[in-house]
Amino acid sequence: MQLQIIENKIYEVRGQKVLLDFDIAELYEVETKRINEAVRRNKERFPERFMFRLSQEEWEAMRSQIATAYNQKKRNVGITPFAFTEHGVTMLASVLRSKRAIQMNIVIVEAFIALKEFALNYRELSEKLKQIEEKYEQQFSNITEAINYLLHKDKIEVEQKQRKRIGFGVRND
Repeated sequence: MQLQIIENKIYEVRGQKVLLDFDIAELYEVETKRINEAVRRNKERFPERFMFRLSQEEWEAMRSQIATAYNQKKRNVGITPFAFTEHGVTMLASVLRSKRAIQMNIVIVEAFIALKEFALNYRELSEKLKQIEEKYEQQFSNITEAINYLLHKDKIEVEQKQRKRIGFGVRND
């Protein structure tokens, strides 16, 4: 159950799967400002590929989609949330040393792994379906044509019999 809750808090921003600072704070059971303080004190541990601040446009777009984002009443409206990648969350756990942070970090990393596995399985399944579709498309077309012929067979035979005959005939003298 906890894994599902975390997976629902993982968003895609700039082509990366991320967790937002206020969601991490909720999971770690600390205030968001404590997360941000830890990041500021350890900036060298959080390069851009581990953590970045959302642009105002990204934040506005996400706020319309995320119910929890509306609960950010205390947040300074001029400051957008930090987005942590899987590696950023791992690094954050090394900065926040509480037992809860360590436990949640394990579950969060498992959630990222589960999402990756799902994406890989989805891609493989999609490719297999495409191959099957291509393979059987012609066969389905032939079957459809045969069924249509059988459904309209009587009408076709009547039309054929009513045609004016042309060509040479054989006389029996």
